[in-house]
Amino acid sequence: MLRPMWSLPEVRWAALSLLAFTLAVPADLLGAPAVVVGVLYVVCYLAGGWEPAVEGLRALAQRRLDVDLLMVVAAVAAAAIGQHLDGALLIVIFASSGALEAVMTARTRASIDALLDLAPETATVLTNGAGHHGADNRLVPVAELVVGDEVLVRPGERIPADGLVLAGASDVDTSGLTGEPLPVAVGTGDGVHAGTLNGTGTLTVRVDRDPTGTVVAGIAAQVRQAAETKAGRQLTVERIEQRYSAVVVVGALALLAVPLLFGAEFQPTLLRAMTFMIVASPCAVVLATMPPLLAAIATAGRRGVLLKDATVVEALATVDAVALDKTGTVTLGRPRVVEVSGPPEVLVLAAAAEAGSEHALGRAVRERGRRRRPVRGRRPHRRRRPARR
Repeated sequence: MLRPMWSLPEVRWAALSLLAFTLAVPADLLGAPAVVVGVLYVVCYLAGGWEPAVEGLRALAQRRLDVDLLMVVAAVAAAAIGQHLDGALLIVIFASSGALEAVMTARTRASIDALLDLAPETATVLTNGAGHHGADNRLVPVAELVVGDEVLVRPGERIPADGLVLAGASDVDTSGLTGEPLPVAVGTGDGVHAGTLNGTGTLTVRVDRDPTGTVVAGIAAQVRQAAETKAGRQLTVERIEQRYSAVVVVGALALLAVPLLFGAEFQPTLLRAMTFMIVASPCAVVLATMPPLLAAIATAGRRGVLLKDATVVEALATVDAVALDKTGTVTLGRPRVVEVSGPPEVLVLAAAAEAGSEHALGRAVRERGRRRRPVRGRRPHRRRRPARR
């Protein structure tokens, strides 16, 4: 289940930084005391910049120049030359991007958890010689099932593991895995998958796959892998990020040192160097890569679309036409009655016959029967009174 957005520390720190920024700017413009404005800017810098600073120092300890550290240095340099608003704005933008990425990651994990919740937590294992209602049947956690166990699946229960039907017949709702709205008829010898919903019949299923290797677990693993993969643009940005950051740092130092060697004034020289560092910082390029991809993966997962990896999102941008052959993909996915042949009583009788059915077609007939308009009969003939003379 998705945790509330405010439970994420990245969101709380970004919100505090943004709040301090929105209070500091009007306070500064309205001439508030310098102490108040200074405290608000300090809160903004610390709340939004401490985590990128820590990550940047860790990368520096590993001899890597990270864009996080470059952003913090640029923001602090802006504050050092009196451009508090510019530095605070950079901090807020970077913190907001980190919060957005954390929210999208949490939503992706929630979609994975929702997939895993399709499978039940417990299963009824049949012991040797025990019937469907045997007293020796054991209720065990699904994680303890092993290949060869025989499980009992009653009507309305979810199938606990991938296996083979040994006895019984029923209609199984596989929409949670395949998107197919119509139940699939299964009987002895047919295969069933964990997480699918049993219909009105009782099934005896022999487990033929470990619970960790079911189709549901495989789909969840694919979604998890998709969230962890990196798209081509992101890999390109990460490849050039360190070199580009080094070039920016060297360029800023050169703009500071070379003019000073020729006798330039310190204040305008420092302002020029810091302006170059802020403008040339690759923060915006880095912020524009991963958050949109995570948002696309998380949104697709919540709507039942599973993306195999992040490169699929990029590939969709170049797609001109799509061919789909799956019921429920571009259609509503729920059958309905559109026309009835015969007298009006046919629909009434059919709806009554399907009153106890859980099949999708039966539900469609019942729904159409409830919406049927009453047939208008002829008005009773009234004898006309003779006209008075």
